Order: sequence, then C-alpha cells, then structure tokens
Amino acid sequence: MRPARTFIRQVHLWLGLTVGLLFAMLGLTGSALVFYVEIDGLLHPQSHVVAEGEGPGWSSPIWDRALSTVHTRWPSATGQWRFEVTDEAGAIPARYYGDGGHSHSMMVWLSPDGSQVLRHEQWGEYLMTWIYDLHMNLLAGDLGKQVAGWSGIVILTLLLTGLAVWWPRGNWRKALAFKRRAAPLRRLRDWHKLSGLWGLPVLIVLVATGVLLALPQERDWVLTRTLAPVDTPVTSAVAAGEGPAQPLSRLLASAHRAVPDGRLVWIEIPGDPSAPVRFRVQVPGDPSKRFPRSYIHVDRHSAAVVAFVDYRKSGASSAFNAWLHPLHDGSIGGLPVRILVFLSGLVPPALFVTGLLHWLRRRKAARRSHADISRTYRQRA
Repeated sequence: MRPARTFIRQVHLWLGLTVGLLFAMLGLTGSALVFYVEIDGLLHPQSHVVAEGEGPGWSSPIWDRALSTVHTRWPSATGQWRFEVTDEAGAIPARYYGDGGHSHSMMVWLSPDGSQVLRHEQWGEYLMTWIYDLHMNLLAGDLGKQVAGWSGIVILTLLLTGLAVWWPRGNWRKALAFKRRAAPLRRLRDWHKLSGLWGLPVLIVLVATGVLLALPQERDWVLTRTLAPVDTPVTSAVAAGEGPAQPLSRLLASAHRAVPDGRLVWIEIPGDPSAPVRFRVQVPGDPSKRFPRSYIHVDRHSAAVVAFVDYRKSGASSAFNAWLHPLHDGSIGGLPVRILVFLSGLVPPALFVTGLLHWLRRRKAARRSHADISRTYRQRA
C-alpha cells in the first residue's frame, strides 16, 4: 500500500506543478464571471441605468422601437440581432452577429425605452469579455477551447489524487486538524489540505461541467451511446410567407400564444429576411434562466409559428445538457449558490500557492539536510 500511496503523491505533485497555474487562472476568471453583469455594471455605469417598474416583456412595444433604433444607428449591419430580456427595468442588452460569429460580435446597450444607444463595444475589447474568452478558450479560439477542455480532465485527476493522498488511514480527527503552533512547513501543508477539502465537492462539479461544456462534440458522442440520442436542433431554413414583414409585437403575440407559460429570454432576428424570427424561452422545469432550451420560430411575414422546440419534450441527453451551464455558473440556486461558486473559484489559486510554497520549502530543507550530511562526512574523513 505504501508504494501505491507514494506513487499517487508524486502524480499529484507533478500534476500540480504542471496544470496548477492553469487551474488557478481558470478559478479566478470563473469567480469573476459568476458576477459578470454586476462587475461590468460597476465598470460602465452609463450602460446599466436603473428605471422604475418592470422590464419589457411579451406585449411591450419597446422591442419594435429597439429594433428600429439599432437599424437606424447601423444601417449596414445586415446580420443577426439579438435582444436579451432581463426582467429588470433597466438598459436593454443587445448583440449583433456579423460574419465573424460570437468572437466578432458587437455588444450594445439601449435605454430602457429602446430609443437610444447608451453604449456599444466589440466583444473582447473590454475587460469582462476578455476575461470570458480567457476562461472559455484561453484567448485561442476553438483550439484553446479544446486545450481547456482536455486540461480539465487532468485537473479532475489532480483533485482526485489530492483526495487519495489526504485520505486518513485511521485518525480522522488528526487528518482534519489545523496545527496553529506547528512549524511553517506543516502549517502550509494544513492550509493546502483544508482548502482542498473545503472546496473539493464544488470544484469537482465546476471542473466536470466545464469539461463537458468545452467539449460538446465529444460529450454528445458519449451521451448518444450511453444515455439517449441528443435532440437535433431545428434550423431556421423554413419557407417564408408572403406579404410585408410584420412588427415584432405581432410575432411576439403569436409566440406567446404557443407557450403561454413560457418566460421570454431572447429575441433573435436573423439577417436573412426570409428566415423566421426565433424566440428563446424558459418553460417550467428548465433549469437555465439565461440560456433555456425552448425555441419558437415565427414567420415574420405571416406571423405563424413554423417550429416549436419544447424543453419538456426533450430526451434524456438534452435534459442532461440543459443542466450543465446553470450548474457551472451557479445560477441554478440564486445568490447563495453564486456566492458559493465565487468562493470556490478562489480555492485553486490558494491550492497552487500553498502547494508550490510547500514544495519549495521541502526542497530547500532537503538541500540543507544534504549539505549538513556532506559536511559531517567531510569532517569525519
């Protein structure tokens, strides 16, 4: 048993020295992203105004005004526009996706009545989106996302070997103790041990969900072969109706009739005038408040619902996928869980620093001991 424990300890040590810094960075950036919107609001108060009453919903005329405002401000922006429904009476967030996709999108904030542009920024050119890209793909696009995903599996191994190294062989009270009056080297070890134990359950969930989010193709391949086929998303390639385009208010009314118990979250207007408008909604039972899995496609000419993807009718694999994002960002449990996830993100840098200092001090003590032995040997010779 002792040789196996020694081997696991060495594996844990070298994994910590190789991926520990990456783990620390992902933890810090993840903590910041838990309060992404709030931090951005503090940094840019002009785009996070407060208004009275409730935010615009299904029947609000503000959406037509907001769409007209962005089209007037950017007449050559013929790609997709998305408006986020926040349920709060404040600035209206919007995104424009041109040919470059998500990484080249423009972020826009409109006044609460949708009539003015308060702020606009390119994705990645302001702090919180830079942190988002660093956390998600290491600022290296799809390749960085793959590296982050596969590195997450190594980080899971790091966490589990740490648990195995700590696992007591008899005295649990001693294994959980922090010796305040011990030597500095022992106190470092106790800080490392107790930090890891406190954060381990949440960190395993965060790292595992992060891996699954970063590797969607590999994840869906495994789910299809072990649980159930993953539902194929409905495309927007539906024949358009005839006549002039209808206002958003009429399209919203049609979508709301299709899902009267749904909560409107995103309004997505494609650049192709023949493609339907898509409304993303949260239905009862969907765990994701910001990125739900129900979609209503409405023809912009006839205002008819041409497709409806209801989360409640999804298969087991799609239901599994729906839980990943709210578990990863802590939104599943409201503010208390978000705070817990935020604090857990601070554990990896604490583990890296205490582990590194402990290793350096042990090396220094070992060199000193070796020097003392050599000196004694030479004196005796």
